[in-house]
Amino acid sequence: MRRYRERPAPPALASRVACAWTQQVPEDGYLQRIMPDGCLDLIWRDGVLEMVGPDTGPRVLPLAAGSVAGVRLRPGAAGLLLGDVPAAALRDLQVPLSELWGSRAQQVADRLSAADGADEAARLLEELAVARLPEHQQDPAVAEAIRLLSGPRAPGVPEIAQHLGWSARHFRRRFTAAVGYSPKTLHSILRFRRSIELEGPLADRALAAGYADQAHLSREVRRLSGLTAAELLTGRTPEACARHRSSPADGTPAPSPVPTAAT
Repeated sequence: MRRYRERPAPPALASRVACAWTQQVPEDGYLQRIMPDGCLDLIWRDGVLEMVGPDTGPRVLPLAAGSVAGVRLRPGAAGLLLGDVPAAALRDLQVPLSELWGSRAQQVADRLSAADGADEAARLLEELAVARLPEHQQDPAVAEAIRLLSGPRAPGVPEIAQHLGWSARHFRRRFTAAVGYSPKTLHSILRFRRSIELEGPLADRALAAGYADQAHLSREVRRLSGLTAAELLTGRTPEACARHRSSPADGTPAPSPVPTAAT
C-alpha cells in the first residue's frame, strides 16, 4: 500500500517551506505522474540527497520500493537551499545536492544515513532548512508578485512591474531567478493547480479558476498534466496517476518530489 504523509512546516519555516513529507513505496513499486506546482523539493532516498527543480510539464516515472523523505520549498523560496544559484538553473532538473553544495552535502548525507526511518530523516531536513535561515533573505517584491499572480484575475506583467516600481524587463529577470520561470508561467501553473482542487462541472471550475472558458481549461490541463480533464479528475489513467501532486488515485496523498523525486 502506498503511504504518503506530509506535515506543515514549523512556524519559523512557514513562509518558505510548504511541508515536510515522507513516502513509503511498496515492494512492487508503481508509476507516479508528477505535475507542475511551482515548488522545489530536497529529497532523501537510498542514501542520496537530490534537489528537484520547478517543473514546467508533466513526467511519469517508475518508483522502486523503499522510503523517501523530503521538504518542499514554496515558490520564490529556492534561495533558502540554493543560495546564490538561481532557481531557473534547476528548471525541469533533478540534481545531486553535492553539485550545489560540494562537500557540505556529504556531511548532511552522513547525518541522514544515521536517521531511524523516514520520519526522522524528514525532521533532519527541516532542521537543515532552519539552520540556513540566517543566510537567506526573502525578496519581498517577488513575494508580492507571487501573491498578485495567485488570484484568478491576476494583473499582467506591466501592471505588476509598475506596482513594484520596476521596469517589466527587470521584473521578469528578478522573478525568474527567484522562482524558476517567468511570471506568466507561474500564473498558468497556479491557475492549473487551483482548477484541479475545485469541485463541480468543468465549466464552473474554468470560470472560478480564471480561465476564459472550458475549452481553455481543457487545453491547459492537457499541456500541464499530459491528460484529458476527464482522465485527470477521475484518476482513470494507465498508471493510476495522482489526481494532483498531493493526492494519488487511490486516495492516499503522493508527493511532488517522487518523480522529480524518489526515482
